[in-house]
This record gives sequence, C-alpha cells and structure tokens, in this order.
Amino acid sequence: MTTLPTSAVAERRSAASRLRARNILLTVITYLIALAFLFPLVWMILAAFKTEAQAFASPPVFWFTPTLENFQKALPAYFPALKNSLIAAIGSTLLAFVLGLPAAFALAVYPTRRAQGTLTWMLSTKMMPAVGVIVPLFLLFRNLHLLDTLTGLILMYTTMNLPLVVWMMHSYMSEIPFAIYEAAKVDGASVGQEFFRIALPLSMPGISATALLALIFAWNEVFFAINLTSSDAAPLSVFIGSFKTSEGLFWAQMSAAATLTVLPVLIFGWIAQRQLVRGLSFGAVK
Repeated sequence: MTTLPTSAVAERRSAASRLRARNILLTVITYLIALAFLFPLVWMILAAFKTEAQAFASPPVFWFTPTLENFQKALPAYFPALKNSLIAAIGSTLLAFVLGLPAAFALAVYPTRRAQGTLTWMLSTKMMPAVGVIVPLFLLFRNLHLLDTLTGLILMYTTMNLPLVVWMMHSYMSEIPFAIYEAAKVDGASVGQEFFRIALPLSMPGISATALLALIFAWNEVFFAINLTSSDAAPLSVFIGSFKTSEGLFWAQMSAAATLTVLPVLIFGWIAQRQLVRGLSFGAVK
C-alpha cells in the first residue's frame, strides 16, 4: 500500500478546504440575490395586512397586528378584473399559438432565403417603444370600436406575444432531427401530418414553456391596458392602479390588490416550474 507524502496530503486538504469555502460563499451569494429579488414581494404582502397609517409609517413598522380590511375593500372589484385578465391572457395566448405555430414550423422545416430576415424583423418589433405607437393604436382602436373591449385587448396582447411564440417555437422545432420528417415523407405523410403528428408532439415541452411565458407577459402588461381600456374590459393591472385617486394613494389597499393579482401567477408558476425548466432547456441543448 502506497502512502502519500505529508505535503501531498496537506495540499489535498487545503484544496478541499478552498473548495468548501468557495461553495459556502456561492451559497451565501445565491441566497442574498434571491432575497434581493424576493424582498419587494414580501414587503408588498406585509403591507397588504397593515393599516394605511402603518403602511405609510416612517420608520417602517415591522411588528403589527394583521388585518384583512384591505382585502375586504379590494375583493368586490377584484373578480370582474380577474375575469377580464383570464380571458385576455388565455385568449391572446391561444390565438398567438394558432398563428405562431404554423409560422414557426414553416420557418424551421421549410425555410426560404428570407426566413432569417423575417425572424429578425419580427424580433425587431419587440424593440419598438410602446409609447411610440400608442397614439396610432388608440385611433385605430377607436375607429374600429375596440376601445375598452376584451376583443381589442386580446388582439393587442396577441400581436405583443406573437414574435415571442414564433421565435421560441422556431428554436424548438429546429432541434427536431430532419431525418424524422424525411422518414415521414417516404411513408407518404403530407405537410399537415408532419405538423400535427411530428412537430407538435415532439415540441410539447417547448409549447408548455412558451405558453407559460406568454401568459405571464399578457398577465403583467400594464401600458396598453391602461390606455386602451377603462372599465368594461379593465384587467387586473388597471384594477391595481385604481387605488391611486384624487384623494391620495391607498398604499395598503393597493398592496392587497397587487397580492391578489400576483397570487394566481405564483401558484401556476410554482406548479409548472418543472415543465418550464424542461421546455427552456429543450431548445438550448442538441
């Protein structure tokens, strides 16, 4: 049996100590970063259970008796806004997939020489500042009688999420081996059969991840919702802003409304996190 020299043993112990110290440091940094991201959310939830005076208090009040008064005041207007948000988010996501999936399939499986330029152009539309197009959009929606309607909100969110759907699904569908399509063609499969029986089933992880992202983006959208809706089709983002009135800012009630707004997304995201991670990594690794 060979015995290691004392210097070699000491070097190994030193390397193990350095590795352990580095892992501890990385763990601490990770927790600090997570705390920095979660602190605003935690502070908002705490403010929702305070009175208005406690929410505005300086220095902040950390020890207080929780109250549900803010939720009781927010709930009556919450459910109509929740219904509008659900219809707008789910409807726009479904419509974006109906339009985006065939486009992504065509650009990935049957690309032309203009395919890359088309993808770049679609992505460039996301770089345009929303404030730069709100006036023509407002006039267009007014002339088409789409202001303060769920139809108009769904169409707006669809155009907002369509580039995301096309780009992400193009990435996922490009990862499917082309030999599978060639084998299907040999067996006499049509383009439609390739799409429905090959591309869609093999892209399900990507579809799940893309759908979740599109839902979150539509759920969180504020600018177009505030400018294109007022009451009948107002989603939750407009509902939160209604607590800033001419009488002042009702910070505790707004926090309660915001807590109710983010709760469905947090629950759904927590349930679907495995699918999200799997879908996001599906198109990144060959």
